[in-house]
Formats: sequence, C-alpha cells, structure tokens
Amino acid sequence: MAFSLSRTYTLCHKETLQIIRDPSCLLIAVVIPLMLLFIFGYGINLDSNRLKVGVLVEQQSQAANNFVQSLNGSTYIQIVPENSRQALTQKINSGEIRGIVVIPNDFAQRLNENKATIQVITDGSEPNTAKFVQGYLNGVWQIWQQQQLVDKGLVTPQTIQIETRYWFNADVISQHYIVPGSITIIMTVIGSILTSLVVAREWERGTMESLLSTPITKWELLLSKLLPYYILGIIALIICLLVAIFIMQIPFRGSLFYLFIISSLFLLTILAMGLLISTLMRNQFNAAMIAINAAFLPAIMLSGFVFEIDSMPAIVRMITYLIPARYYVNAIQTLFLAGDIISILLVNAGFLLSFMVILLLITIKKTKLNLD
Repeated sequence: MAFSLSRTYTLCHKETLQIIRDPSCLLIAVVIPLMLLFIFGYGINLDSNRLKVGVLVEQQSQAANNFVQSLNGSTYIQIVPENSRQALTQKINSGEIRGIVVIPNDFAQRLNENKATIQVITDGSEPNTAKFVQGYLNGVWQIWQQQQLVDKGLVTPQTIQIETRYWFNADVISQHYIVPGSITIIMTVIGSILTSLVVAREWERGTMESLLSTPITKWELLLSKLLPYYILGIIALIICLLVAIFIMQIPFRGSLFYLFIISSLFLLTILAMGLLISTLMRNQFNAAMIAINAAFLPAIMLSGFVFEIDSMPAIVRMITYLIPARYYVNAIQTLFLAGDIISILLVNAGFLLSFMVILLLITIKKTKLNLD
C-alpha cells in the first residue's frame, strides 16, 4: 500500500490531540525536565570548597602559629583547632572534619634545620574528598615553605615559572559540564518513556484494532508515533536551554544550528528505542520498566555524564560504545564549553545517525499490522 502524506498528517494530528488531553504527557515533557535540571544542576556539585580540617599544635611557637594562619587564609579549607588527638579522632570518626593536621612539638627546631614536617591524616572513606584535602594541604604547605625561604633570603631567582591555565572552563566549575550532561539524561527520559507507552497504550485500550482496520502502512504508523513526541522533546530541550543559560548562567559557546542537528539525531534515536520497546511489549508497565533499564540507567552510569569513561574497566568501556547517550553527552558538552569543534561533532553525529537508522529499521521490521 502506498505511503499517504495526508493520512500521516491525520494520524499525527490525532496523536497530538491525545498528548494535549493526557496530563501525564505534559508532566513528563515539562515538569520532570525542569525538576531534573534543577536537581542535577544544584544537587550534584563535585567542587569541594571550605573543607573542615582539624588542626593540633603540640607546642606553640611563632613558626607553628604562622603556618596555622596560612591554613586559615586558604579559601578551600576551614580549620577546626583542637588541643588533643583524641578530640580530633572523635570528630573525624563522626564526619565533622575531613582531615587532621598535626604540627609536632619539635616543629620550630626542625624548621631551623630545614627538616620541618607535619602529619596529615585524611578520611579515606570518601576517596575523592580525601584527595582534595591532601591536595589543598600540600599546596598550602609548599607555598608556606617557599615563603619561609624567601623571608630568610635563601631563594634564588627562578628561571622557569609554571603558569596554569584551564581551557574551556577557566574557573573549573563542575556545574558547567554537569548541566549540559544532565540535558542528555532529560532527553533520554522524555524520549524513551513517552514513546515506550504509546503503542502499548493503543493495545491496552483496544484502539490498535481500529487503527489496523484502516489502510495504514508501517511507516505512517511509525511517523505518527514519532513526530508529535519529537516536537514535544524539542520544546523540552528549548526550556532546558533557556533555564541553563539564563538562570543557571552556564556559558554556551557553540552554534544553535549544530545543537539542533545533534539534538534531533539523539532525540529520534531515543524515540525509536522507546517505540521499539513499546512495539515488543504491548503492556505500558512492562514497557516503562524496560525503557528505564535500557535507556535511563545506562545514560547515567555509562555515558560519561558523571563518571569518567577512561577510568572504567576495559570491558565496560567497550559497552559504552553501544550507549547513544555517550555521543550526545560528548557533543553537547563540547558545544557548551568549547564551541563548534567540527571534528568531534561529526564523529558523534555519525554514531547517532547510525543508531537512529538501525533502530528505526528494527522497529519497522517488528511492527505488525495484524492481531497476531
């Protein structure tokens, strides 16, 4: 049977009316994206500032007090002075502080011999925070030692100076790459869950039989289920972009044209995945559960949104190549932070296009226009 544009338009119109009349669709497309964006944007913060560190000075001296003042002047550390190791141990056990600095009783004497040491203890139950504490304390210690040598006139002029620059995220704010990544998760939720319900809902409500009694083709049925939800996903994307750029103040350095192309490819890929699940299941609850496990969880865990892919085991890294969200996270973070780097965008767009075509073809093959 020949493809009919007017029949496809009528089916899309019918699906659009169904979306408008169903409050749950608008809830998933508008309310949940905003809720997730604010949760990811403000709830996940990988920056560790003002870490509480206990300080014990075993013997008061000018040098010890001078070092404590240096610790107190750091914007990354909040010192908690104590008079005994036992008190500090209790506080690190209870989680009140994240590390301990012990300035020994022979600190001043060993400083005169250029052999001064301090003891640093960190809370290894949170490895990342422990590394932050170690790094911050090591930095303060190195700067303080350098200043001591300068005061004694023992420092020779340096011929090489190291100046550190952070490209693409000069202030090293984790929110600037978490928020673009969270848009990937939001698009995954909208695309997979919404379309995973559409065909299954037709079967549960008994309206699929009416559709099958018409001269509808597989492509007409597929497009009528994809296009309205594609538009809904693009509207949600625009809302997320406006909130990210104008409310959360996340810089966007790329092109809206490239963002639209990449986002459309990803959205259609996820919509096709949800539609395939819905076609196979014919039950809304089962379809939603499978959509969450097949799309939403891998997008969070294996896309590089939060967890560094290069740090994963080799077998898991290979699996990430099968996760479409991996390519969209890479592309949208590039567009937000670095701008239009065509070589990166083309690679990611190519993978997303391949996923989209494969999933659409499988969905067409699995779609049956009969009651068997």
